[in-house]
Amino acid sequence: MKAKARKPKKIRMKTKKTFAKRSKVSGSGKLMRKHNYISHFAANKTHKQKKHLSKPTTIDQSDVKRVKQLLQG
Repeated sequence: MKAKARKPKKIRMKTKKTFAKRSKVSGSGKLMRKHNYISHFAANKTHKQKKHLSKPTTIDQSDVKRVKQLLQG
Protein backbone atom coordinates (compact mmCIF):
# COMPACT_ATOMS: atom_id res chain seq x y z
CA MET A 1 0.00 0.00 0.00
CA LYS A 2 1.22 3.47 -0.91
CA ALA A 3 1.32 6.27 1.63
CA LYS A 4 -0.71 9.37 0.77
CA ALA A 5 1.34 12.30 -0.44
CA ARG A 6 0.74 15.29 1.82
CA LYS A 7 0.39 18.79 0.52
CA PRO A 8 2.88 21.22 2.05
CA LYS A 9 1.23 23.61 4.50
CA LYS A 10 0.75 27.09 3.15
CA ILE A 11 2.64 29.52 5.37
CA ARG A 12 0.67 32.66 6.13
CA MET A 13 2.32 35.86 7.28
CA LYS A 14 0.93 37.29 10.51
CA THR A 15 -0.53 40.80 10.56
CA LYS A 16 1.91 43.40 11.87
CA LYS A 17 -0.21 44.61 14.79
CA THR A 18 1.83 47.77 15.40
CA PHE A 19 1.09 48.95 11.88
CA ALA A 20 -2.52 47.77 11.96
CA LYS A 21 -3.18 49.99 14.98
CA ARG A 22 -1.82 53.04 13.14
CA SER A 23 -3.71 52.65 9.89
CA LYS A 24 -7.14 51.66 8.63
CA VAL A 25 -8.99 50.94 5.41
CA SER A 26 -11.50 53.56 4.28
CA GLY A 27 -14.98 52.75 3.03
CA SER A 28 -13.81 52.93 -0.59
CA GLY A 29 -10.91 50.57 0.13
CA LYS A 30 -8.10 53.13 0.34
CA LEU A 31 -5.47 52.77 3.06
CA MET A 32 -5.47 55.68 5.52
CA ARG A 33 -2.80 56.89 7.95
CA LYS A 34 -2.24 59.74 10.39
CA HIS A 35 0.09 62.68 9.79
CA ASN A 36 3.45 63.19 11.46
CA TYR A 37 4.69 66.35 13.22
CA ILE A 38 1.47 67.25 15.01
CA SER A 39 2.28 67.00 18.71
CA HIS A 40 5.94 68.07 18.98
CA PHE A 41 6.59 71.85 18.91
CA ALA A 42 2.87 72.46 18.34
CA ALA A 43 3.10 76.02 19.68
CA ASN A 44 5.28 76.98 16.70
CA LYS A 45 2.72 75.77 14.16
CA THR A 46 -0.21 77.78 12.85
CA HIS A 47 -3.81 76.79 13.59
CA LYS A 48 -4.25 75.92 9.90
CA GLN A 49 -1.24 73.56 9.96
CA LYS A 50 -2.48 71.75 13.08
CA LYS A 51 -6.01 71.50 11.66
CA HIS A 52 -4.78 69.86 8.45
CA LEU A 53 -2.32 67.58 10.25
CA SER A 54 -5.05 66.23 12.52
CA LYS A 55 -7.00 64.78 9.57
CA PRO A 56 -6.06 61.37 8.14
CA THR A 57 -4.52 61.04 4.68
CA THR A 58 -4.17 58.22 2.17
CA ILE A 59 -1.04 56.09 1.97
CA ASP A 60 1.07 56.87 -1.10
CA GLN A 61 0.44 54.66 -4.14
CA SER A 62 4.09 53.51 -4.20
CA ASP A 63 3.74 52.06 -0.67
CA VAL A 64 0.37 50.30 -1.09
CA LYS A 65 1.80 46.92 -2.13
CA ARG A 66 4.22 46.82 0.82
CA VAL A 67 1.58 48.00 3.28
CA LYS A 68 -0.96 45.40 2.15
CA GLN A 69 1.64 42.72 2.88
CA LEU A 70 1.98 44.06 6.42
CA LEU A 71 -1.79 43.93 6.90
CA GLN A 72 -2.44 40.49 5.37
CA GLY A 73 -3.36 37.89 7.88
